[in-house]
Amino acid sequence: MKSALIVVDVQNDFCEGGALAVAGGADVAARISDYLRRRGDQYDTIVATRDWHAPLPDTNAGHFAADGTSPDYVTTWPVHCVAGTAGAEYHPDLVLPERTVHVVKGESRQDYSGFQGRVVDAPPGQATLGRLLVARNVAHVDVVGLATDFCVAATATDARRKGATLVSVLTDLTAAVSAPTAVRALTQLAQHRIHLEESR
Repeated sequence: MKSALIVVDVQNDFCEGGALAVAGGADVAARISDYLRRRGDQYDTIVATRDWHAPLPDTNAGHFAADGTSPDYVTTWPVHCVAGTAGAEYHPDLVLPERTVHVVKGESRQDYSGFQGRVVDAPPGQATLGRLLVARNVAHVDVVGLATDFCVAATATDARRKGATLVSVLTDLTAAVSAPTAVRALTQLAQHRIHLEESR
């Protein structure tokens, strides 16, 4: 069974000091890097996703709160991870191997799942993450990153929908926007037969 690790949105804007910071985001970046040093070789494919939004006045299909409205932090958000800005870059404590496949998402859209984005410099026929993993015969997917209750959950759910037979969220390598939404998301993941476990 070929395996993949998907590192979701470990970007400056989602870590402390960023436009949409998740508490513990920087610590997650460092812990994922340590995990990659220790266990990265066990994965046939390593993927890293990033939000890559267009700047205002493009609201990215309503993803950004605009026109003086306040974000509700459920479906609308402050401006974050604008393509080409420092906030959209990976956090400096995240150290990815050279073989990492990079995916950008949310380009003038409301993407949460890495499977909705595009593979950067994709080989022919592998422009989406789903197609790339199928081409590489990946059936086992582990998901880590930010934030547990939104993009991590959406990516793990889509990995299952796209045909991976074993999907796990390594919960100690994630951080959430809030405790209530994290509990709700983790409950839904378990209902979709997605494993919740800690890294080893």
